[in-house]
Amino acid sequence: MKDILKFGQATFNIDVPYKLIESGESSGEKPLIIYLHGFNQNIKQFQKLVAPMLKLNAYHLFIQGPYPIYDRSRKKKVEDWGRSWYLYDGEQEQFVKSLESASAFLQDVIEEILKQLSTSRVAIFGYSMGGYLAGYFALSRPKLVDELIVIGARIKTEMFEDRNESYDALKVLALHGARDKSVKSEPQQKSCEQLSEWGTEVTFKTVNSAHKLDEIYLEEALKWMESLGYVYG
Repeated sequence: MKDILKFGQATFNIDVPYKLIESGESSGEKPLIIYLHGFNQNIKQFQKLVAPMLKLNAYHLFIQGPYPIYDRSRKKKVEDWGRSWYLYDGEQEQFVKSLESASAFLQDVIEEILKQLSTSRVAIFGYSMGGYLAGYFALSRPKLVDELIVIGARIKTEMFEDRNESYDALKVLALHGARDKSVKSEPQQKSCEQLSEWGTEVTFKTVNSAHKLDEIYLEEALKWMESLGYVYG
């Protein structure tokens, strides 16, 4: 006869890289822009994809998702594997739990970086899976975010309907591809309408693109940020 004496859980730590880049003038306050990559991407890949954003006079913080995606081709080193931001099995409770865990991790990194910099504002730029997390992070921690850019994802406003938060200081740009077959645009548009009702200044725009993060998304993001006072370095 075999008896199970104990069930338990233990914490396993994993190192998650980030990269901070400064562009433009090195004196005075400047914005901090935080970049959250899509599923199976990493900060090295994402920095190349969003290269035009680095023309802005700002600090640029790239943070990598904590969960590695195994490379089945066995051609990449572990540090080059893609990453995931959260674990989702279709259950809403698990989704919220994992989003909150990732957001707490992000908050720790961002607050530590903010102690070291002289910043004028904070923007968070999220694409696809990173866009879902960016939306959750901004709505759960609105005092940390001034501008939110979400591309090819949906801001999950239904998670915050019962919260007593103020979003009237938040500015949001939601970009969606007219040919995006991965994420439909209509639910995101409804989320933006909800945010507007909550007092948020929201710009929702559909562009002639698919889900892939291409130049048209970056051009629209830069144009919007310029309208808010961001400048090129």
